Amino acid sequence: MIATVKNKAIFSSNVFSINLVTYPTNHSVMNHIDPVQQGRYYKLNFVVEKPKAGGVFKCSKCIINLFNRVYFFRPDKHEHSVSKIESGKRVLLSFALNI
Repeated sequence: MIATVKNKAIFSSNVFSINLVTYPTNHSVMNHIDPVQQGRYYKLNFVVEKPKAGGVFKCSKCIINLFNRVYFFRPDKHEHSVSKIESGKRVLLSFALNI
């Protein structure tokens, strides 16, 4: 059974959104690019809680990567993924901007 991701929208508009996302044990995100209708898409992700094992974020090009906890990148331009969470959960505070 695939683990269910919990995505809590804190704020959402056409241009800007804030989400609290919880990825449980056994979840992974395959390598992908986020499609956008138009404009430039930016994400600023804060890892609030790291899993005990696994759950490593990879991005082909990050604008900013601070301590593997804060990521600023263009998900519409650069492939990104998260390895399988072996133990624990990964909690992310995600800010998205489409301009």
